[in-house]
Amino acid sequence: GMRLRRSNEGEHGVNAGPPGDLYVAITVKPHPVFQRQGHDILCDVHIHVVTAMLGGKIEVPTLKGNTIIKIPAGTQQDKILRLKGLGIPSLKSQNTGDQLFVIKIQIPTKLTARQKELLAEFAKESGMTMDEDGDGFFDKMKTFFE
Repeated sequence: GMRLRRSNEGEHGVNAGPPGDLYVAITVKPHPVFQRQGHDILCDVHIHVVTAMLGGKIEVPTLKGNTIIKIPAGTQQDKILRLKGLGIPSLKSQNTGDQLFVIKIQIPTKLTARQKELLAEFAKESGMTMDEDGDGFFDKMKTFFE
Protein backbone atom coordinates (compact mmCIF):
# COMPACT_ATOMS: atom_id res chain seq x y z
CA GLY A 1 0.00 0.00 0.00
CA MET A 2 0.85 3.64 0.02
CA ARG A 3 1.16 6.03 2.95
CA LEU A 4 0.41 9.77 2.80
CA ARG A 5 1.69 12.20 5.40
CA ARG A 6 -0.39 15.26 6.29
CA SER A 7 1.83 17.63 8.30
CA ASN A 8 0.35 19.22 11.43
CA GLU A 9 -3.02 17.52 10.93
CA GLY A 10 -2.63 14.87 13.62
CA GLU A 11 -3.60 15.06 17.28
CA HIS A 12 -2.32 17.90 19.48
CA GLY A 13 0.86 17.25 21.42
CA VAL A 14 1.23 16.87 25.18
CA ASN A 15 0.70 20.05 27.26
CA ALA A 16 -0.98 21.91 24.37
CA GLY A 17 1.91 21.19 22.03
CA PRO A 18 1.56 21.60 18.27
CA PRO A 19 -0.37 18.95 16.36
CA GLY A 20 1.58 16.01 15.02
CA ASP A 21 1.48 14.53 11.57
CA LEU A 22 -1.41 12.45 10.30
CA TYR A 23 -0.50 9.36 8.29
CA VAL A 24 -3.12 7.92 5.95
CA ALA A 25 -2.67 4.34 4.72
CA ILE A 26 -4.03 3.73 1.23
CA THR A 27 -4.75 0.29 -0.17
CA VAL A 28 -6.14 -0.46 -3.61
CA LYS A 29 -8.90 -3.06 -3.89
CA PRO A 30 -8.46 -5.75 -6.54
CA HIS A 31 -10.21 -4.94 -9.82
CA PRO A 32 -11.76 -7.59 -12.10
CA VAL A 33 -9.99 -6.24 -15.22
CA PHE A 34 -7.00 -4.12 -14.19
CA GLN A 35 -4.01 -4.80 -11.96
CA ARG A 36 -1.79 -2.05 -10.62
CA GLN A 37 1.99 -2.37 -10.79
CA GLY A 38 3.50 0.81 -9.36
CA HIS A 39 2.17 3.59 -11.57
CA ASP A 40 1.42 1.22 -14.46
CA ILE A 41 -1.91 -0.52 -15.09
CA LEU A 42 -1.86 -4.08 -16.44
CA CYS A 43 -4.67 -5.76 -18.32
CA ASP A 44 -4.83 -9.20 -19.94
CA VAL A 45 -6.11 -9.06 -23.52
CA HIS A 46 -7.38 -12.24 -25.18
CA ILE A 47 -6.92 -12.41 -28.95
CA HIS A 48 -7.66 -15.09 -31.54
CA VAL A 49 -4.69 -17.06 -32.85
CA VAL A 50 -5.33 -15.68 -36.36
CA THR A 51 -5.09 -12.10 -35.05
CA ALA A 52 -1.81 -13.03 -33.36
CA MET A 53 -0.47 -14.45 -36.62
CA LEU A 54 -1.72 -11.86 -39.11
CA GLY A 55 -2.05 -8.78 -36.91
CA GLY A 56 -5.01 -6.47 -36.66
CA LYS A 57 -6.73 -3.90 -34.50
CA ILE A 58 -8.69 -4.67 -31.34
CA GLU A 59 -10.69 -2.68 -28.83
CA VAL A 60 -9.25 -2.70 -25.30
CA PRO A 61 -10.35 -1.22 -21.96
CA THR A 62 -8.40 1.61 -20.30
CA LEU A 63 -9.07 3.68 -17.19
CA LYS A 64 -10.36 6.43 -19.49
CA GLY A 65 -12.65 4.22 -21.60
CA ASN A 66 -12.14 1.84 -24.50
CA THR A 67 -9.58 2.48 -27.22
CA ILE A 68 -8.19 0.69 -30.27
CA ILE A 69 -4.70 -0.81 -30.31
CA LYS A 70 -2.78 -2.42 -33.15
CA ILE A 71 -1.67 -6.03 -32.78
CA PRO A 72 1.50 -6.58 -34.83
CA ALA A 73 1.68 -9.65 -37.08
CA GLY A 74 3.50 -12.49 -35.34
CA THR A 75 2.55 -11.41 -31.82
CA GLN A 76 3.55 -14.04 -29.26
CA GLN A 77 1.85 -15.22 -26.07
CA ASP A 78 2.45 -12.87 -23.09
CA LYS A 79 3.85 -10.07 -25.26
CA ILE A 80 3.28 -6.71 -23.57
CA LEU A 81 1.93 -3.78 -25.58
CA ARG A 82 2.17 -0.32 -24.00
CA LEU A 83 0.09 2.86 -24.19
CA LYS A 84 2.14 5.67 -22.65
CA GLY A 85 0.60 7.98 -20.08
CA LEU A 86 -2.60 6.02 -19.44
CA GLY A 87 -1.59 4.70 -16.02
CA ILE A 88 -1.65 6.28 -12.55
CA PRO A 89 -0.24 9.80 -12.02
CA SER A 90 2.62 10.13 -9.55
CA LEU A 91 1.95 12.24 -6.46
CA LYS A 92 5.61 13.28 -6.24
CA SER A 93 6.30 14.25 -9.86
CA GLN A 94 4.68 15.13 -13.17
CA ASN A 95 5.07 11.53 -14.39
CA THR A 96 2.19 9.22 -15.20
CA GLY A 97 2.39 5.45 -15.56
CA ASP A 98 1.50 3.48 -18.65
CA GLN A 99 -1.28 1.07 -19.59
CA LEU A 100 0.21 -2.36 -20.31
CA PHE A 101 -1.67 -5.04 -22.23
CA VAL A 102 -0.53 -8.64 -21.73
CA ILE A 103 -1.46 -10.64 -24.82
CA LYS A 104 -3.18 -13.98 -24.22
CA ILE A 105 -3.67 -16.02 -27.39
CA GLN A 106 -6.85 -18.08 -27.65
CA ILE A 107 -6.65 -21.27 -29.65
CA PRO A 108 -9.96 -22.66 -30.91
CA THR A 109 -10.95 -26.03 -29.48
CA LYS A 110 -13.50 -26.94 -32.15
CA LEU A 111 -12.66 -26.69 -35.83
CA THR A 112 -14.66 -27.48 -38.93
CA ALA A 113 -13.31 -29.97 -41.46
CA ARG A 114 -12.46 -27.05 -43.77
CA GLN A 115 -10.56 -25.22 -41.03
CA LYS A 116 -8.57 -28.38 -40.26
CA GLU A 117 -7.81 -28.78 -43.97
CA LEU A 118 -6.58 -25.19 -44.23
CA LEU A 119 -4.44 -25.55 -41.11
CA ALA A 120 -2.95 -28.81 -42.41
CA GLU A 121 -2.07 -26.97 -45.63
CA PHE A 122 -0.55 -24.15 -43.57
CA ALA A 123 1.48 -26.69 -41.58
CA LYS A 124 2.77 -28.29 -44.77
CA GLU A 125 3.74 -24.87 -46.19
CA SER A 126 5.53 -24.12 -42.90
CA GLY A 127 7.54 -27.35 -43.07
CA MET A 128 5.69 -29.05 -40.23
CA THR A 129 4.80 -32.72 -40.45
CA MET A 130 1.67 -34.34 -39.12
CA ASP A 131 2.63 -36.82 -36.38
CA GLU A 132 -0.17 -39.34 -36.08
CA ASP A 133 1.47 -41.34 -33.25
CA GLY A 134 2.72 -38.59 -30.95
CA ASP A 135 1.63 -35.04 -30.44
CA GLY A 136 -0.92 -34.03 -33.01
CA PHE A 137 -0.72 -30.99 -35.22
CA PHE A 138 -2.92 -28.92 -32.93
CA ASP A 139 -0.83 -29.83 -29.88
CA LYS A 140 2.24 -28.64 -31.77
CA MET A 141 0.42 -25.45 -32.77
CA LYS A 142 -0.41 -24.78 -29.11
CA THR A 143 3.21 -25.27 -28.03
CA PHE A 144 4.38 -23.21 -31.00
CA PHE A 145 2.49 -20.21 -29.61
CA GLU A 146 3.57 -20.65 -25.99
